[in-house]
Amino acid sequence: MLVGFEKGALALPTVAATPTDRPQLRFVPAQVDAGPGATLAQAMREEIAVLYDGLELDGDSMPKAGPAELSPPGGAFLVGWRGDQPVCCGGVKCLNERVCEIKKMYVGPALRGKGIARRLLRALEDCARELGYERARLDTGPKQLSARGLYESEGYVEIENFNDNPVAVFWGEKPL
Repeated sequence: MLVGFEKGALALPTVAATPTDRPQLRFVPAQVDAGPGATLAQAMREEIAVLYDGLELDGDSMPKAGPAELSPPGGAFLVGWRGDQPVCCGGVKCLNERVCEIKKMYVGPALRGKGIARRLLRALEDCARELGYERARLDTGPKQLSARGLYESEGYVEIENFNDNPVAVFWGEKPL
């Protein structure tokens, strides 16, 4: 169990919101290979396969981000819930005792542009802090410009390639 995640959930502060505004969310530890976590991770995988046609998603050259990497003790996977609907997910992967990598960030298409990805990223950073990490890293590809914009607006600065992701064009890091 992650410290600071009461009863399996981290309820982030919300303001009065309309469905088109800022949806209320709660982030719950989950599994990347079971239940809603697996469903969201698969939706992300299918979207990546379309964006990067021909990419061998399970190829040896791709960075790993499965249950072994996104589970305790050094990793985590969160699902964001809006009411009784799972709407987003993301994970924390251990790179070393002080540095983690944010992985598998995904927001369902119907809720994009509503600040959910930013709130998910912040929840993952909070999770990483709870796990004892001091810095977070991430990457993104050339067809995910909004992701790069989000990361840079949240304080991630460009660094050298740290994970040999053959699709990535931006690698970022941020102190936690």
